[in-house]
Amino acid sequence: MGGEQKKLEGGNSSSSSPTASSSSSSSSCFSHFWSSALRVKPLTHPTEVSVRTNSGDGLVRRLGMLELVLIGVGASIGAGIFVVTGTVARDAGPGVTISFLLAGLSCVLNALCYAELATRFPAVVGGAYLYTYSAFNELTAFIVFAQLMVDYHIGAASIARSLASYVVTVFELFPFLKDNIPDWIGHGDQEFFGGALSINILAPILLALLTMVLCRGVGESSVINSSMTTLKVVIVIIVICVGAFEVDVSNWTPFSPNGSKAILTGATVVFFSYVGFDAVANSAEESRRPQRDLPVGIMGSLLICISLYIGVCLVITGMVPYYLLGEDAPLAEAFTSKGLKYVTVLISIGAIAGLTTTLLVGLYVQSRLYLGLGRDGLLPSIFAKVHPKNHTPVHSQVWVGIVAGTLGGLFNVHVLSHILSVGTLTGYSVVAACVVVLRLKDKTGSQVSSSASREGVICLSTIACCGFIAGLFYRVNVTFILLLLATVVAILAIVALYFRQVYADPPGFSCPGVPIVPAVCIFFNMFLFAQLHHEAWVRFVILSIISIVVYALYGQYHADPSSGETIIYHRTPGEEAP
Repeated sequence: MGGEQKKLEGGNSSSSSPTASSSSSSSSCFSHFWSSALRVKPLTHPTEVSVRTNSGDGLVRRLGMLELVLIGVGASIGAGIFVVTGTVARDAGPGVTISFLLAGLSCVLNALCYAELATRFPAVVGGAYLYTYSAFNELTAFIVFAQLMVDYHIGAASIARSLASYVVTVFELFPFLKDNIPDWIGHGDQEFFGGALSINILAPILLALLTMVLCRGVGESSVINSSMTTLKVVIVIIVICVGAFEVDVSNWTPFSPNGSKAILTGATVVFFSYVGFDAVANSAEESRRPQRDLPVGIMGSLLICISLYIGVCLVITGMVPYYLLGEDAPLAEAFTSKGLKYVTVLISIGAIAGLTTTLLVGLYVQSRLYLGLGRDGLLPSIFAKVHPKNHTPVHSQVWVGIVAGTLGGLFNVHVLSHILSVGTLTGYSVVAACVVVLRLKDKTGSQVSSSASREGVICLSTIACCGFIAGLFYRVNVTFILLLLATVVAILAIVALYFRQVYADPPGFSCPGVPIVPAVCIFFNMFLFAQLHHEAWVRFVILSIISIVVYALYGQYHADPSSGETIIYHRTPGEEAP
């Protein structure tokens, strides 16, 4: 009997073994995923990164302060300055000037956060992804990268199609070409399969040309960007100066015909006309003196953009009554109505130059982000390869060109514009949160305790949620009391951050007013997030889930957070050490 009992117990033990093994395996997989997802990239002092300049392949530190400023201006000022200013003015009236000023000030706060982190981190590629990796964790950084990439890819394809249309329009100025260029060459108006496809041959050709320029080297692409950005800035200044003599100040009355809400709504629209200064942060590894030049490049480019936008707003609303402004090309139509057709030609040239530089910088930034993830192992190592002669991430650059060329050549990506800006707002919000988290320290020492860090993250999350809720209340026109309540809760969370936490002084540039300034950035960014089309929210959720799956299948097994400590770069001849 005892033997039979032992056999039975043994049999039961044997029969339960597979189940226990399966449960243990599942637990082990989940444990590995969780531990990997929570990994952070070690934050070293900017001067402590291992640097080798006499061997190996890497990027070249060739960009000076002026080039960085022009990269920021080139990324921000596109055809939008000739279109968005007028379209928003039809609702906000001359008050569109205040809309651009408010949006610009909001972007200044975001730029201050970027400027601090740009000098706090080693001068390597990564931008918002790199900051998130060090302040939060690996999985969050990968999700931020994915959200940014969708914005960049769709945005590049859309800009390429717009640029192709402008180029064809210029060709059609020649009599023998007018009305003889098929729509599928550049305008993309001809659709197939019920609108599923919209062929545009010129867009991928233009993308291929710019990709080749970027593969040649950062020096060559910087020369083109600097030349074309200077050209469009000069054209905008000419437009402002010539238009100033045609201003009728009576057109500025009433200044806000539809009230303050139209001005605030206009600010949420034109906010995206300033995005692009983050391109400067992604140029860190190719900057000659990143600790000094990056903050100047970020803030300088943004202040130039604010000045140009405000100047154009004042001119366009002073030349023509706001309710008579056109929808498609308001600035050009305003000058045409005054008999200044030569200025209209300049506007077309400026639009082409603006689109070209915006597209060039966008492709440049994307390749550097892929390079950073390839180095860290979150993407295949082929993205981390740098050409030994040209010192550019050729494989990443070509991949970016292929994706944008496919989207721009086959699909009408303009219809996807309502799901854009999700990545931008997500990135800006996370960067602001990174400033607060990286500044936290324990009240009795230099390191932050886990409880203090947890409390800080809870406060930041509360501010983000309140910003989104306030934005929803504003969007659906609910009672002012609920909007005020969400704002008050956010203020209480900011007060808790201010009085219950201790913050260290960072090396290099310091964002003023921490934690208030970053908290205000998060609140306003999430307020804008709530103004996006609901399909943009769906895109955020779906893409985040896809990112988690991709990370679970590949990233967690290949990532190496410490890989950034062996970056190799080349200095230009005669360059001073950073």
